[in-house]
Amino acid sequence: MDDRDSPAVRRRDLLGLSAAALAGAVTVAVPAAAAVPEQEAEVTPPEDLMREHGVLKRILLVYREGIRRIEAGERTPAQPLNAAARIIRGFIEDYHEHLEEKYVFPRLCEAGRLTGTVSVLLLQHRRGRALTGRILTATRHATGAGAAHTLVADMAAFVRMYEPHEAREDTVVFPAFREVVPAKEFLRLAELFEDVEHRRFGPRGFEGVVGQVADIEKALGIYDLSRFTPAG
Repeated sequence: MDDRDSPAVRRRDLLGLSAAALAGAVTVAVPAAAAVPEQEAEVTPPEDLMREHGVLKRILLVYREGIRRIEAGERTPAQPLNAAARIIRGFIEDYHEHLEEKYVFPRLCEAGRLTGTVSVLLLQHRRGRALTGRILTATRHATGAGAAHTLVADMAAFVRMYEPHEAREDTVVFPAFREVVPAKEFLRLAELFEDVEHRRFGPRGFEGVVGQVADIEKALGIYDLSRFTPAG
């Protein structure tokens, strides 16, 4: 399988509700069929990018679990780690980071904002892709002790780099991006991001990718959120 492919899974759909009350002696009842459904709010570009960071964060937890198992002398969970790395390659690097590099970083540089930070982020994108390539290669088959040690080092380096990387983007870069982009263009970018997402990942888009991550977590026994709660 090409390492740009990712397992197919799907999921999405949200709500809408409304109510009305009229004061006075007469109450007018409106048939349910005539009710106008509330339109779902548009997802803004920073919100889109930040929720994609949630996918990245969950993959970092998958890598941490892989590191824990290998360091404990357990068998390398090659298949789940490879599936996770394919999501990093296809969804984070080839899609999410592509949007940042094409639409976010250039606007900041044009405005003279955070140019040094952008340079570091671009370098980290390149280093991350190199690490992902090695992780994909190492997890295609069961690995020996030496290869497992290198795999642990690569996953640990990826986690160490991307935790501050995504935090800096969420708290500094994306707020600055919002400041330099006019409201009208912001709306246009929101539609563009959504169109690209569905062209690349199908009608379920982001939710389908989240489903893939959940399947990997279940395979590793780390899906249950309560297991991360410390004892009282």
